Amino acid sequence: MSLPLEGIRVADFSHVMAGPFATHLLRLLGAEIIKIETPGRGDAMRNYGADRRYDGMAPAFIAVNAGKKSVVLDLKQPLAQEAARRLIATSDVLIENFRPGVMAKFGLDYASVRTLRPELIYCSISGYGQNGPRRDWPAIDNIVQATTGMMTLGGAAGDAPAKVGFPVVDTLTGQTAAFAILAALLRRQRERRGEYIDVAMFDASMAFMTSAIVPYLVTGNPPERTGNIGYSGQPTSAVFNTSDGRQISLGVVQQPQFEALAREVGRKQWLEDPRFLTPDLRRKHSAEMRAELDQVFGEAPASQWETRLSAAGIPCGMIRDVAEAVSLPALEARRLKLDLKVPGLPEREQVEIVNAGFLFSEDQPGVTSPPPRHGQHSDEVFRSLEFSADEIKALHVER
Repeated sequence: MSLPLEGIRVADFSHVMAGPFATHLLRLLGAEIIKIETPGRGDAMRNYGADRRYDGMAPAFIAVNAGKKSVVLDLKQPLAQEAARRLIATSDVLIENFRPGVMAKFGLDYASVRTLRPELIYCSISGYGQNGPRRDWPAIDNIVQATTGMMTLGGAAGDAPAKVGFPVVDTLTGQTAAFAILAALLRRQRERRGEYIDVAMFDASMAFMTSAIVPYLVTGNPPERTGNIGYSGQPTSAVFNTSDGRQISLGVVQQPQFEALAREVGRKQWLEDPRFLTPDLRRKHSAEMRAELDQVFGEAPASQWETRLSAAGIPCGMIRDVAEAVSLPALEARRLKLDLKVPGLPEREQVEIVNAGFLFSEDQPGVTSPPPRHGQHSDEVFRSLEFSADEIKALHVER
């Protein structure tokens, strides 16, 4: 088995979510991740959530730290800074998500360490970037959802702003960082030079929101809040109730799809109705079209519509909660779940995490070892960096 990033070492000075998710993706592709944690309780994500039984190995921590190595360093101490420099000298990638300027206080900023490893790929993640008027502003996921306008895009007109129900900004920022790191590694292979990457949560979110932002930039018309109606604005791309009280999401946006839908549900008259002949006419007569669809979908349960319409090439999906979604057989077929044994967890040690979200033709992404205990690999890494026994003991004291 061979994964694309085998042999790549990453010095991971990040914590909580965006940075660790970036290095999680790199780990799934085979990179070695050395996670630098603070003394005491380490990464705050270790104790995230309300169930104290999971402290040290919280589910959110498990999600993005499997297979990494944990080293504890008090970066305020000179010997720990020397350990960090030795690690960086042996690394291909460094990633950090302190506030701008913090790594410089430790003598570990890009300008200070690039001589240790001229081909180093150095990635900094922050709320608003390493320069600009908001450089020093603190930011977390929900703050950036607010400042980018993301919270005003969901729901219907008149609804209060609402955040996305999971840390989407952290996740997409981590994915953006991983993408940038891979691009820099590819260029390094060609040109044998390092790179400094500046990833801002705000910037990554704005790029992620391209489909909402660019139409405004082009037309000057702000995006409308359309509730559960799709991006096309078509009444045939919306949510509908079915006979069993469940709901389906229909995604009919193209004319051939509408024609197929009319035939499949036995409403060929729609194809001759002057109100419904074109997408523009269906938008104009949206209420009438919705009324027709409400009647049709009230005739059968959601699961039946999902299977029947999908088989006919008509985009349709039953609305599920997360528990239902992760139980779908498709996750097994697509290798989306990875089995892990995490010793010491309450109730059960055998758990699952989510894989990278894509498949190769062979040698699939993945990880088999659990997240590390706090400082689990400190001695192993210190020895590999040629610290003496006395120095290793001193590094432990500094913790």
